Amino acid sequence: MGKNTIELTDANFDQEVLKSTKPVIVDFWASWCGPCQMIAPVIEEVAGEYPEWKIGKLDVDKSMTIAQRYGIRSIPTIAIFRDGKVFDTIIGFVPKEELVKRIQKNV
Repeated sequence: MGKNTIELTDANFDQEVLKSTKPVIVDFWASWCGPCQMIAPVIEEVAGEYPEWKIGKLDVDKSMTIAQRYGIRSIPTIAIFRDGKVFDTIIGFVPKEELVKRIQKNV
């Protein structure tokens, strides 16, 4: 994980995401996924610029239970959580401006 993002797992997901008092942006990813590698620096940059959002990364190969719970079929999938619920999902690589706009619309 980067210095601005947190690592999410099956073990800490409920505490870090569902019980968070801040909006949480979750990047569902895998190390072998090319588009995931492309969006990783964008996610890290956004996390550094918007400290009012909690931004985490969940490796779908290591945390299959959570990935299955949310029906993740394509990666990267960016899910925007507020009050423990998903308000929007973004599938695939998107430019930083589009990512920020979608997050701002839903937090």
